[in-house]
Amino acid sequence: MARTWGRRGVTPVVRVPGRREGRASVAALACYRPGQRSRLIYRIHRYRRRKGEAASFTRRDYRDLIIMAHVQLGAPIVLVWDNLNRHICPEMRHFIADNADWLRVFQLPSYAPDLNPVEGVWSLLNRGGLANLAAASLDHLVRVIKRGLKKIQYRPHLIDGCLAGTGLVLKSS
Repeated sequence: MARTWGRRGVTPVVRVPGRREGRASVAALACYRPGQRSRLIYRIHRYRRRKGEAASFTRRDYRDLIIMAHVQLGAPIVLVWDNLNRHICPEMRHFIADNADWLRVFQLPSYAPDLNPVEGVWSLLNRGGLANLAAASLDHLVRVIKRGLKKIQYRPHLIDGCLAGTGLVLKSS
């Protein structure tokens, strides 16, 4: 929720036509490298409530995101992520072990959103394009999310601020 121009004491109500047609999930990587601009790499998953369709990201989706980031960045990856069940499943641990030459993973403590720079990205997105949004359809919601993430992508100082907000620092070794 953001501010509105409603009269004091009267909560504005916005009616949106449509039905519950699904949901959108977003997975993102905030990428930092000393001496280079920060980058944001993301993927959006649409769930349209169809039979046999995955309701959220699968371990394969996360694996593909990591591989794509490695190709895009052209460098080894040190991945710091939370303890989502798909992040720590045996198949994902096997993938990490098979790619140990370019992928190193550190798990965040059980509940530590204050150490996760991507949480800052979600905060920026929620305060920006998604504030007070009454999406008319799933496609409308996805367009707004993409537009908001693109704005963040092209402003590396915002991504740097998300890292600074965690209190973590980059050290080149």
